[in-house]
Amino acid sequence: MEKNRIKKREKRKDLARSLCFLSPSLLGVGVFFVLPFCVVLYYSMIDSVATHNFVFLDNFIALFQNSAFLEASKNTLHFSVLAVPLAVILSLVLALMLEARIPLKSQFRTFFLSPMMVPVASVVLIWQVLFSNKGTVNELVTLLGGQPHDWLVSNYAVYVVVLLFLWKNLGYNMILFMAGLSNIPKELLEVADVEGASEWYKFFAIKLRYLSPTVLFVTILSLINSFKIFREIYLLTEDYPPELYMLQHFMNGTFRHLDYQKLSAAAIVLALVMVILILALFVIENWFGKDVEG
Repeated sequence: MEKNRIKKREKRKDLARSLCFLSPSLLGVGVFFVLPFCVVLYYSMIDSVATHNFVFLDNFIALFQNSAFLEASKNTLHFSVLAVPLAVILSLVLALMLEARIPLKSQFRTFFLSPMMVPVASVVLIWQVLFSNKGTVNELVTLLGGQPHDWLVSNYAVYVVVLLFLWKNLGYNMILFMAGLSNIPKELLEVADVEGASEWYKFFAIKLRYLSPTVLFVTILSLINSFKIFREIYLLTEDYPPELYMLQHFMNGTFRHLDYQKLSAAAIVLALVMVILILALFVIENWFGKDVEG
């Protein structure tokens, strides 16, 4: 009995020590994340910051009837569907190429890591030089006998931003995949070689299964970054172009007009969408990688 009491006392002391060490982080998360989220949730359910009348879901209903919000949601979805799979697949391909013995490997790695060291404004300046109305791309198109386009205010604008997004994010994603590839047990690959397994079989049956947590992390990271593309678009166009009108443009506009109820409702909807997507990704990763984890 005495031993049990001592063990329980030690556990309580360990718990108290853990809470003491965690308390600064918990306090920071509570003050800077949980409390503001509760305030935003409250603002999304009142009619005005002056009257504070509770209207429950009226702001959300008005939000989904707002044409600007629907247009921004459609453009953001379109961009994310294009950019996120490409960011995951291409970075994995680059990591596999760097794992193999290829010439100019160091230069190849430096080319894709360089955007991480360059400020966003400088990266955008390069894209403006390339894709402006009298930019390098139009000069090449004219030399080849084609018709120049105003890339940044046309239907091609989203593809220009996708290229910018990929060039800016592929290097970091590539490093994550290279770290994941280095953690794959070499014994499994050696056994597969002895058994005469093909490269495709080794990739899908071994490498991809062990890379599933890294794929999940890179996908979530790319998804979050795709929702934060406002800064690059604004620096690139200095306006709210219809083809590139994203959710952050909508939120920025509502903030400038002090429409806190609409802004709060949009933020809650975006947070819920992100949570649902991330939970779905966790379920898929858990199903795909369950044999490896076991």
